[in-house]
Amino acid sequence: MALAPALSAMQRGGCESESAAGWEAAAAEEEEEQGRVDAGGSGEPERTAREEPAKARAPAPAPAQPGAAEEGDARVLRRSPPGPSAEPAQGPWSHGKPRSRGRSCKRSSGRAADGYHFVRPVTVDSSKARTSLDALKISIRQLKWKEFPFGRRLPCDIYWHGVSFHDSDIFSGQVNKFPGMTEMVRKITLSRAVRIMQNLFPEEYNFYPRSWILPDELQLFAAQVQMVKDDDPSWKPTFIVKPDSGCQGDGIYLIKDPNDIRLSGTLQRRPAVVQEYICKPLLIDKLKFDIRLYVLLKSLEPLEIYVAKDGLSRFCTEPYQEPTPRNLRHIFMHLTNYSLNIHSGHFVHSDSTSTGSKRTFSSVLYRLSSKGVDIKKVWSDIISLVIKTVIALTPELKVFYQSDIPAGRPGPTCFQLSPGVFENVPSLVDEEVKVAVIRDTLRLMDPLKKKRESQSQQLEKPLARKEDPSDSDLASSSDGSSKPNPDAQLPSICLKQVFPKYAKQFNYLRLVDRMANLFIRFLGIKGTMKLGPTGFRTFIRNCKLSSSSLSMAAVDILYIDITRRWNSMTMDQRDSGMCLQAFIEAFFFLAQRKFKMLPLHEQVASLIDLCEYHLSLLDEKRLVCGRSGRLGVRPPYSGTAQEATAAALLAEGSAPPCPDRLSHSRHALS
Repeated sequence: MALAPALSAMQRGGCESESAAGWEAAAAEEEEEQGRVDAGGSGEPERTAREEPAKARAPAPAPAQPGAAEEGDARVLRRSPPGPSAEPAQGPWSHGKPRSRGRSCKRSSGRAADGYHFVRPVTVDSSKARTSLDALKISIRQLKWKEFPFGRRLPCDIYWHGVSFHDSDIFSGQVNKFPGMTEMVRKITLSRAVRIMQNLFPEEYNFYPRSWILPDELQLFAAQVQMVKDDDPSWKPTFIVKPDSGCQGDGIYLIKDPNDIRLSGTLQRRPAVVQEYICKPLLIDKLKFDIRLYVLLKSLEPLEIYVAKDGLSRFCTEPYQEPTPRNLRHIFMHLTNYSLNIHSGHFVHSDSTSTGSKRTFSSVLYRLSSKGVDIKKVWSDIISLVIKTVIALTPELKVFYQSDIPAGRPGPTCFQLSPGVFENVPSLVDEEVKVAVIRDTLRLMDPLKKKRESQSQQLEKPLARKEDPSDSDLASSSDGSSKPNPDAQLPSICLKQVFPKYAKQFNYLRLVDRMANLFIRFLGIKGTMKLGPTGFRTFIRNCKLSSSSLSMAAVDILYIDITRRWNSMTMDQRDSGMCLQAFIEAFFFLAQRKFKMLPLHEQVASLIDLCEYHLSLLDEKRLVCGRSGRLGVRPPYSGTAQEATAAALLAEGSAPPCPDRLSHSRHALS
């Protein structure tokens, strides 16, 4: 094994520490599993025969605890705590109390001969990976990490999934999918999310073309198109129809008139989005092309976004012409999807990064720069578009996340690289772009990075004091006690952080994110994604939104009307109640009633401020009451009637009467 020098260093002086033996037991099991993988096949008969003694020796690993993945999963040779009764720490890597070999030790140091710790390799479970598997394997090898292509019984640090978060149950580590991301990138859900932002900030979200959801908005689509044509008879638009759950160009077609939409029973079973088609795109070599950039969503809270410095450009294989009734069906002219154009007789396999039907985005930028295009402005616009799109998606992702991984329960942390589908085509372009993106995503998510950096700092201090510079070379290579940092041999990270780096410019757009926080607060039961009528009433009451003009009966009617309409539009009928987008519509209605003279985004921002203010007062009151209870202060109310009143207030989400009444200046908005 790569870590064998660590064992020999621990065994000097005829004495092996208990922690070293425990590490050896875990390492032996890893080698056993990896041996089966290297031999090929599943190896199930051998696994059964070899696992029986291990089961008899050791108890099953304890379930991972929240927030302990980094500490518990790190197989580090530690110093034993002082005292004669020191026992090895138990955790997910423990295999019971290790047995001593030969002579007993007077002292258990749990460290190498030079006094420094060893950090094990990061482990990656790739058993659920489906796309870009070659690029993932290359990336793991470059990082000198350890891959488990058939999974393992022990927890891994990172789980790389191919399709969705729900590929299997994972209770620890990091997984490269967010719950709900598969649903959020579907065309209808994405269009609705962006439409909400267009209502609030029409100028900032004008990059997204006008869209209609079919079949729900088919009549609206036809009516609006006809209205524009009546005003401007010279307008001859083209529209593109995209199935909601389609991918790789499947089911996409162009139309010139709403009557050309294919209604032969497929639209009800397969909803779609229809959008205005860009008839005069930018061309290179007379060909239409697209840009595929890779974006890493490192976390939702706090929001962290990275953009890859390079990407791919996929080219059509027929020279472009503006749409006419004759060429609408020429998919090799209008659709850039790689999976379609590879079947064209004019497809050119790339022998360099700047030629062929698939090229690097950097080569396209170079061409544009040679024609006088301001590349810095292009990148600035791209970063702005990426941040605005992610801001539109994160509110719903937060709802999915709290549903699948409720706070206070063990579970994995999530990250995601989008787009999630990489074509598995070995080429120079793919290897140059995709391997770098996947490798550097793993580097940013490295759970042992802090330990490795701490180890490097500890090694540098004594080495800096040595006068002979050759001593440092010996220290890092003679007995393997100091391992060079693998990142030092790799290129600089190709992913650039854009948020929170540019948070000041874009934080004002996060109104829907704040609405989602209110929505999640009043969901009540963890694991649900829809707000019930009681939760909605509690929201209205706690935020002081009811009045003489908005009674609780009117609130109930508002809830029923909006919820019924949204439930009829969604395919998922498993849960009844108000979804986030329905809550946002109700919130818009309340904001417009309370702040009539302001623009919509200012109305919404004012109402959010008001809600957050009243909830902060409620939280402070609860905190004071809780402290009074812990200090043994007798409540001023006693008796059955008062206890019933307090219980009712708690059930509604309000604070019970408290002896320490706070004096607050009331907010001007109320």
